[in-house]
This record gives sequence, C-alpha cells and structure tokens, in this order.
Amino acid sequence: MIITELVNRIPVIEIHGDNNREVSELVFDSRKVTENSLYIAMRGTVVDGHSFIESSIEKGAKTIVCEELPETLAENVTYVKVKDSAKALGHLASNFYGNPSQKLKLIGVTGTNGKTSVSTLLFDVFKNLGYDSALLSTVEIRIGEEIIPATHTTPDVITINKILAEAVEKGCEFAFMEVSSHGIAQNRIEGLHFKVAGFTNLTHDHLDYHKTFEEYLKTKKRFFDELEDTAIAITNVDDKNGNVMLQNTKAKKKSYALKTMADFHGKLLEVDFNGMLLNFNGKEFWTTLTGKFNVYNLLLVFGIAEELGFEQDEILQAISKLKRVSGRFETFKSDGGIFFIVDYAHTPDALENILDSINDIRTKNERLITVFGCGGDRDHSKRPEMGNIATKKSTLAIITSDNPRTEEPGQIIKEIEAGVEPQNFSKYTSIPDRKEAIKMAIKFAEPKDIVLVAGKGHETYQEINGVKHHFDDKEVINELWKLMSK
Repeated sequence: MIITELVNRIPVIEIHGDNNREVSELVFDSRKVTENSLYIAMRGTVVDGHSFIESSIEKGAKTIVCEELPETLAENVTYVKVKDSAKALGHLASNFYGNPSQKLKLIGVTGTNGKTSVSTLLFDVFKNLGYDSALLSTVEIRIGEEIIPATHTTPDVITINKILAEAVEKGCEFAFMEVSSHGIAQNRIEGLHFKVAGFTNLTHDHLDYHKTFEEYLKTKKRFFDELEDTAIAITNVDDKNGNVMLQNTKAKKKSYALKTMADFHGKLLEVDFNGMLLNFNGKEFWTTLTGKFNVYNLLLVFGIAEELGFEQDEILQAISKLKRVSGRFETFKSDGGIFFIVDYAHTPDALENILDSINDIRTKNERLITVFGCGGDRDHSKRPEMGNIATKKSTLAIITSDNPRTEEPGQIIKEIEAGVEPQNFSKYTSIPDRKEAIKMAIKFAEPKDIVLVAGKGHETYQEINGVKHHFDDKEVINELWKLMSK
C-alpha cells in the first residue's frame, strides 16, 4: 500500500519525501523493522521511539511516522510528521488492513469485572445462532474454530486489525472484543469502528496504573465518548457509574439492570450449583451458568444480541445451550463429596461477588473454605479490603500467593492480613506456598464442604521473580485430591 492511501483521514502536519512510496508492513518496535517497513516512532513511559529512527532506517525502514522530525533527514526516506503517533498508528493500521472493523460488526465490552465472560459468551451465543465470529479476549483469540494464544487483554492495534482482516476474509460477520482500560489509555483501539459497546461495572482495580479511581473511570468513559453516532452503547444502570459512561456519548443509549428500570430487565428466580432459572424481559429460561454476577453477564449478552437484530426467543434458546467460561465459577465435585470452585476473582468486588453467590446457594450446613491471594507489583490498596471480604464471608480463609512477581510473598500476605477484623482473626491462616495452601484446604474439608480457589482462574502459570512457572489450580486440586484420598 502506498503512503497517500495509508495516511487517508489522518491529520498530517507535513510530509517530506516521496508520498507514493510502497509500504510492506507497519512496525512500532524498531527491532522488528525489515526492508520497506513503515516505522512509527511513539513516545512511551520508559523509552521514546524517536531515539530509534536512525537504527530503523539502517534496518530498511523507508517511511517514518513521527511527532518530531530528526535534525538531518535521510535521503530516499519519507517522513510523515503527525501530532500524536500513537493515535495515528490506529488509523494507519486500519487503512493498511482495509478498514476491517467497518466490514463486520465489532462489539466491545469494557468494565472491571465480566469483560472476558461477556465477550466469550457472546462468541458462543452467536456460534449457537449459526454464525462464525472472531473473539479477542484475555483467555484466547479465536477466528471461527481457529484458536490463537492471547498475550494481552487488548492486543496492539496492528494485531487487532490483522485479526479482524482475517476474520473478514474467512466470512465472519461479527467480532467480540474485551476492551481494557490499558488498551484505551494506550490508544490500542484507536481507528476501530464499534457497532456496540457494553459496560459491565466499575470497581477498585488497576490503580497501580491509573493512580486514582477518577482517572480509571475517565479512561473507561473515553471508550463511550469516542463512539460514533451509528453505534449503540449498553450500560449497567445498577452500577453507580453506569449512567456516567453515557453522559457524552453520541451513540444510541440502552440500559440493563436487575434492580432498577431498564431496557433489558432481568430476574433471578432460582439458583443452585447446577444453574439458574431466569426471567429476561418477561421470558423465563434455564442456564447452566450460576451466580448473580452471571445474571448481569447474560443480561448484557441478551441486550447486545437483541440490538444486533435477533429475536428474543432465539437469543434465549442460544443462551440456554451455553457452557461456563474457563476459570469463571468453574465447578467440579470430588469422589469424596467436596465441591470445588475455581474462579478468576482477583479484585475486591469480584471476590465479594463470588463469595456472595456461593453463600446464596449453600444451605449453611456446609463450610466454605476460600484460598486466595493478591498479585505482586500491583495495586496495594485492595489487599486489606480483600482480606476483610474473604474472612468475613468464609468459614475459613487461607491467604496465600497469587502471582507475587518481584514482591516478597510474605509482605503481600501481611498487607492482606491488615484488613482482617478482630472478630475474624480465628477464621484465617496464611500459607505462602499456593500448592500447600490448596493442600491445607483439601485436608480441612469434609464431604459437602465447598472449597473456593480464587485469583488465577484460567491462568496456567505462577509468576515468581520474573519467571513464569507452570501452575494450574484445577490440575493441582485434582493431583492433590488423588494423592490425599488414597
């Protein structure tokens, strides 16, 4: 593709050199430059891509997009000066791949909790409705039946457009995408055309990155502020920040709720560990998913599908066939009658939701044993809050390691313990080794008891001192149960 086509609709300050030059690929990492690449120099928090313009040219880049021109311009190289390289990259990527987000219906889901579940459930619902779609989530990226390993909550914008272009080529009509606050802040969704944007909830998370809750909220809101007037925005009005998301959007506004009046209203009629009987907009149906948070997830799926033109009855029929998302309220029962639940809950709100859901279902004749921890090198302020929630709502809480990363596990645990109220001191213990903590839970559990292992869910690793070691909560539970039941 030539430069003039690539910079279409991008506010360019000036161009130096041949603007009919052919570009072979887009690159923002100078180490990946090849012959005839277009290199985008972006200013990062740690390094400035402008420092690598010269080395990129030496490696074969013939086009440079930058915010500041070098003092000396190389011969036979085209320089495109823009105000914001990161924002320009999104539009360059869209143009380079033929604007794929305009050729299919792209649905983005944002919020603190539920993004992965809703995106994956949408993908599965539309599969049940007979459509091949694309999925971009934390757990996996899919194009129809093809599975691509996921590395970020929101991939870089070049990768997104490449995936969407493949989806278009393979005949997909829909694409469902997790939209993270990091992805919004880092302009990884710039230049994409969303048909529908869904909001789940907003609670305490990622303050290590955003610093304040207000900044976190503003970042999420930016997703809705930048929607086009042809888009649809669906928000959870039971969440106090739900209506905030819609304040400045040009998109068509829709709402969903369990507690308040909304366009899509849900009721939880019956619930147990096998599933729930629900009522959405006056229609009853059964689902094998369970937990109140899943009522919200399914209600958003229902609302999005109806806004995309599907009939309520066919949507509910497709929802009824759904299976649980990996690592999200994933349940299994041991031969000895102990009920195990593995869940990704790693924020105060998510942990409280999962514990409340379990306590709503259990008869109180069973004990609830919770194994959990908090990630290292992340928001410290949520640690005591999670310690308070787990000990208050469990029979026994075992505080352990999550992904300690470069922090000392014992120090993380001390910060979690600081939130435990005096009346709950007798309801917890601390075991830094996660495998030993799970072993303790199994040893303590009796038939009919419930063991929740929270925090890692679908993850199959534990990160310690910068090294990822294989660790799968489900595998560990099964392995220990077999050993200890002999």
